[in-house]
Amino acid sequence: MTGAASGLGLATTEALARAGGQVILAVRDAAKGHRAVAAISAAQPGARLEVRRVDLADLDSVHAFAEGLRADHSRLDVLVNNAGVMAPPRTLSAQGHELQFAANHLGHFALTGLLLDRLADADDPRVVTVTSANHRQGRLFFDDLSGERAYAPMRFYNQSKLANAVFGWELHRRLSAVASRVRSVLAHPGYAATNLQHGTPVAPIRMLYGRILAPLAQTPDQGARSQLYAATAPKARGGQLIGPGGFGELRGAPRRVPLSATATDAETGDRLWTVSESLTGVRFTDG
Repeated sequence: MTGAASGLGLATTEALARAGGQVILAVRDAAKGHRAVAAISAAQPGARLEVRRVDLADLDSVHAFAEGLRADHSRLDVLVNNAGVMAPPRTLSAQGHELQFAANHLGHFALTGLLLDRLADADDPRVVTVTSANHRQGRLFFDDLSGERAYAPMRFYNQSKLANAVFGWELHRRLSAVASRVRSVLAHPGYAATNLQHGTPVAPIRMLYGRILAPLAQTPDQGARSQLYAATAPKARGGQLIGPGGFGELRGAPRRVPLSATATDAETGDRLWTVSESLTGVRFTDG
């Protein structure tokens, strides 16, 4: 579970732990991860939890995390690509990529590729990639992925969420082509009140999502229902997007909701896949 120390990731981790799952908390701040484990364990004695540090925006960190995980675990059941950042001022990652594209997409692309064979032997293996309803507003700026020429915080957040959606669908298509048992399922939480909105340094966005729209927001526990369904429900199928079934997909019980036409476009998927392989140096083996 990436981004497991707070928000939707923490809520999902708590729910999986209550159900008896063994959860690896993949977190950027290890101390925060250990505090989360202490809180969960206090409420659920005997919870099986493990903290490992990874910075999804730093590909060197992703490789080190995957190497350590592979050394200690021969099998994984579910990978939940949940971590994300939202609408910071233009910032570059350690490898020189725009931060949101790096953390939200490239890091998860690389992590999935590095761990895919560990999922293949599970009873019901799944990769759950968390996107947003904002993916429908996004564009992939293939000629300016780093935002060097024209950066806007929310426009590049939407780009990263579209990249998540394109990746999840394209992974499903490629896994299906080789008859892999691994399911690639997408999820979006609707609108949930988490530190993703409150933590953005861009004041107008923080005001809009953190205050003005706050009365419409779900709790993190409610927002996590979509990714929990995608990760565990027998009816969740590869290639599906699971989101809230209420008005505007803002809140409500999880159900299948539509992906944008761009997300399922074969040419776009192939192009993003090729670019992502080039930028990360990770090439997938058959799942």
